[in-house]
Amino acid sequence: MTLPGIALTAGSGRFEAGNADPVRVLVLGYGNPGRQDDGLGAAAVAEIETLNWPNVTAYDNYQLCIEDAIDVAEHDVVWFVDASRVGASPFAVTELSRATSVEFTSHLVRPEAILAMAEQYYNSTPCAYLLAIRGYEFEFIEALTPRASDNLRLAVHALAHQIHAVQSGVSR
Repeated sequence: MTLPGIALTAGSGRFEAGNADPVRVLVLGYGNPGRQDDGLGAAAVAEIETLNWPNVTAYDNYQLCIEDAIDVAEHDVVWFVDASRVGASPFAVTELSRATSVEFTSHLVRPEAILAMAEQYYNSTPCAYLLAIRGYEFEFIEALTPRASDNLRLAVHALAHQIHAVQSGVSR
């Protein structure tokens, strides 16, 4: 399964055949596992970590923070993974670009702002995507709903396929 509409070339040439440098991939999940399906980002990271692939870094947090720009800047491809309250099921993928202005509060930093900081402060412009996995319930319960678990399985399978493809030099 491939992710529709995703071509990991982004004009930089980093993923062209003959490039000897390994592609560094970051999977950054976020959300609150104590709020049912809001924990989909963390659950996706846990699954990706089990693959133990070289040049793939995966970690999760309750929310994005400005310090994430440091890790983002050190990678060629970044996958932001979060739960979605509305939208496509089982998941949706959006290609991201840096924000034109950096705005944030202590409780909300958007992926686009992280990308803008990575470019502004570290001169890094990785290819970036948001993987929004459809969730259904967001109560104070520490367990995914069955439908969200099914969506997670499909999303992680597709994401793992994309990571493998980009590391093998295949753009799609």
